Amino acid sequence: MAEAGWEHFEHMADIGVRGWGPTLEEAFAQAALALTAVTTDPARVEPRQAVTIELERDDDGDLELLLVDFLDAVIYEMAVRKMLFSRFDVEIDDRRLRATLWGEPVDRARHQPAVEVKGATFTELKVTRSDDGRWIAQCVLDV
Repeated sequence: MAEAGWEHFEHMADIGVRGWGPTLEEAFAQAALALTAVTTDPARVEPRQAVTIELERDDDGDLELLLVDFLDAVIYEMAVRKMLFSRFDVEIDDRRLRATLWGEPVDRARHQPAVEVKGATFTELKVTRSDDGRWIAQCVLDV
């Protein structure tokens, strides 16, 4: 497994996203990149504009629920701003997440969007540290 990266995994009619990295923040960022890759090739998306999101959980800081909130916030920004994102700078401090999403408005000819993601689900939801010390963040997306 590479130092940091992402992949998709099959789940019935939906699709799973999995990100991993040496830090929790990198695993979240890679999961968001996998989210973009459900819609288009992230290499086609120029990181021209920055959008900041801030989240805070009221509960005990459950990282799995924070992942769902984060991916849903990315999906929301994609839909409302009609943008795609290719770079994610994530900071996590206990129950707080702050992220800068870098991307550009959708260009149908260049991006050729395949599907619109509806939301992150609790299916296959996992945020954990593997035996080799890398963080893994994953869930299934409703498409």
